[in-house]
Amino acid sequence: MKYIIIGAVAGGASTAARLRRLDEHAEIVIFEKGEYISYANCGLPYYIGDVIKDRNKLFVQTAASFNQRFNIDVRVMTEVTGINPAEKTITAKNHTTGQIYEERYDKLVLSLGAEPLRPPLPGISGNGIFTLRNVADTDYIKSYIQHNKAKKAVIIGGGFIGLEMAENLHGIGLEVSIIEMGNQILAPVDFPIAAIVQQHIRSKGVNLLLNSAVTGFEQVDNGQKVFLKNGDVLDADIVILSIGVRPDTKLVAAAGLKIGDAKGIFVNEYLQTSDPDIYAVGDAIEFKNPVTGQSMVTYLAGPANKQGRICANNIVLGNVQQYNGAINTAIVRVFDLTVGTTGAASKQLTAAGIEHIVSTTNSGSHAGYFPGSQQMTIQIAFSPKEGRLYSAQVVGFDGADKRLDVLASIVKRNGSIYELAEFEHAYAPQYSSAKDPVNIAGFVAENILQDRLSVFYWNEFDKIGADDLLIDVRSPEEYQAGKIDNAINIPIDEIRSRLNEIPPEKTIYIYCEAGLRGYLAQRILKQNGYQQVFNLSGGYKLWKDCIEESTDKPVYATA
Repeated sequence: MKYIIIGAVAGGASTAARLRRLDEHAEIVIFEKGEYISYANCGLPYYIGDVIKDRNKLFVQTAASFNQRFNIDVRVMTEVTGINPAEKTITAKNHTTGQIYEERYDKLVLSLGAEPLRPPLPGISGNGIFTLRNVADTDYIKSYIQHNKAKKAVIIGGGFIGLEMAENLHGIGLEVSIIEMGNQILAPVDFPIAAIVQQHIRSKGVNLLLNSAVTGFEQVDNGQKVFLKNGDVLDADIVILSIGVRPDTKLVAAAGLKIGDAKGIFVNEYLQTSDPDIYAVGDAIEFKNPVTGQSMVTYLAGPANKQGRICANNIVLGNVQQYNGAINTAIVRVFDLTVGTTGAASKQLTAAGIEHIVSTTNSGSHAGYFPGSQQMTIQIAFSPKEGRLYSAQVVGFDGADKRLDVLASIVKRNGSIYELAEFEHAYAPQYSSAKDPVNIAGFVAENILQDRLSVFYWNEFDKIGADDLLIDVRSPEEYQAGKIDNAINIPIDEIRSRLNEIPPEKTIYIYCEAGLRGYLAQRILKQNGYQQVFNLSGGYKLWKDCIEESTDKPVYATA
């Protein structure tokens, strides 16, 4: 049996290694058009930023070590230029020797990856304008910065890689600007979570420009001029294009294999393409989103590695394991802040026509009495009927990653918010609180579903009419330091004695700093006969971050 794999790195290399573990006697050949077969793609920005100082640590395996350990024929610098499914052959070109030849296969695996977007803007091919996708790109960028003594960097695109590059270039002393065409960074998360991260980025002295489109570049003696649609011009010694990627499907289309609705390689539940002897894994494939049911692609190393293992199982053992899709669990560090997401964001659920409720909670990363506790924000989206957890987004400092992993495990298995409330965690004061932030998220969602809590959101202040009442239940000191216009201050501890100031026939809107005191005030009012009482989800802090980052200001503004 002869297996050929086109493309290495995460999906291809993991498929090859698993194939060998299952079939010691098969002939296995990997074709990789680049120089390296298995490297830490996610570590590349941190090598540029000198966080990872030893370049060799980026490499998981070399072609020689992979061959020695797994007895696999690894052909680097060799690009597959054509696939003939009818003849079960591929055509390859060795870029070192120029040789072009054909190779037969019994089973073929495509690990074609994704290619970075380079829109046809004037001057985009000039010196000092880079994409970051592989080791070669990394070497070029690092060398260019050092050789040209770069001082100003412009990063186009506010996605995960763009933000990692911003942090790392800032860390080695460059003045950094981020240009994002949309109204927020980090497209996979919802706006309120992005707003928190944007505020943090600005606090680090990074120039963040939203709703800004680049129209072109001009090469000058000391670098590039970057032209924006609004007429502004930025000077840059180096430009990083982080606009996004798309599945690399050129080979597949030319071979007549099926392309799916999401423009990725169509695969079935066993990772087979439209040709039963050709399988595919990694960034180029599309599959059904387990939450929305819609076709999607994902550009993450975790799913690619898991797909490789499943793919090899199915090739050798005969389609024994289904791939159940990925819920796009992703995380990024932005300076000293961590933000992560899992499942389908509220905006994606809305686009898919899936009814849901959003709840945002704020909790300490560990017990407040133990030094170092910091605020963590968790936003979840869930079904209004059975409480199925559709998604979670976490932003915070210490411990944000472990909360995201817990939430992802529940989303993945179609669990509910009731599981969050009952989740049993390892507790000691330096790690958590007796009620973990995950529990708190579950408690609040449960209260919403059981009609003990009614919420409104940062962008719904236009609901508040002239006859309604907005109450700030924080302390007088907090109220004076910053409030929402037209709010009266009745601190939570005084609310029972001041019910005479709150007309029972009015609709009442309440807010506090993070949400808890507002909930307590709401419970007091509801049990004293007030019918229409709503609490601001996420509290004043989240509202303020959203307002400061919003170009479409709601009715009220900060005092």
